[in-house]
Amino acid sequence: MTDSRLRRTMLYVPGNMPSMLQNVPLFKCDSVILDLEDAVNYAEKDAARNLVRRFLSTWKERDKEVLVRINPLHTEWGRDDLAAILPEMPDAIRLPMCETAEQALELDAELTQYESAQGLATGRFAILPSIETVKSVLNAYAIATSSKRIFGLAFGAEDYTASMGIARTNSGEDLMHPRMMIVMAAKAAGIQAIDTVFSDVGDMDALRRETELVKRLGYTGKCLVNPRQIDIIHEVFAPKQEEIDYAQEVVEAIRQAHESGTGVASLRGRMVDAPIVKRALHTLRAAYAQGLTDTPVDEEILHG
Repeated sequence: MTDSRLRRTMLYVPGNMPSMLQNVPLFKCDSVILDLEDAVNYAEKDAARNLVRRFLSTWKERDKEVLVRINPLHTEWGRDDLAAILPEMPDAIRLPMCETAEQALELDAELTQYESAQGLATGRFAILPSIETVKSVLNAYAIATSSKRIFGLAFGAEDYTASMGIARTNSGEDLMHPRMMIVMAAKAAGIQAIDTVFSDVGDMDALRRETELVKRLGYTGKCLVNPRQIDIIHEVFAPKQEEIDYAQEVVEAIRQAHESGTGVASLRGRMVDAPIVKRALHTLRAAYAQGLTDTPVDEEILHG
């Protein structure tokens, strides 16, 4: 599905922590993931599900995207999670440990059945699969293209490194290959790529370095586990002023070329070709979405 919604930050909130749930409306993240899976131990699954359901039923004026991470459908809790949560109308379901396209399609079918029964438009609920194992990394493109509900792929590094039998480090070289596989699959499918959490909440410098790295790789956002990480991630994903200025110069140069009828544009002694214009438009879209410019992007500039 084509979805350009801003998702720089996707904050996990454990479903069994009332104190954090009540503060969700105050968090300045783009999206929140109410977690019924990893953050909740087996004995508290039912209680967490009911707590999240009640919270969503009272939070009607939502100013951010809401996802719920359910338990896998093959577990004893997965379908009960859906039955309790869907009536409260979250925006999307985070599908954990998605290893195959068939698993994504199974959730798609469950959502379609519910939408049909309730008279909702097909596709009302989106899906964000978690790519968390070696198998899921190898199947990332098949997963990404399996359902029109899927707006992105989200990397889960902790389970990935466990499936590889390696330790995760702050340097990141252990994650470079899966990160590239996932972002390429997402870009090929025309959807977003969301990076894994950085769990060392005390090391903000390392968080900044990692976020800068994944931005360079093509990721559009990052999951996080602590609200203190939001500002740094937003700052990194925001285009710098010099990038915005250059992008505006590129667009003006190509506009002048179209008006003059030459079809050839140059800027600072270099020819401005289609890839440069596409990168400029990407920068300006991000700047406009984040309130850094007042003018929406003229998408027709590529076509004259």
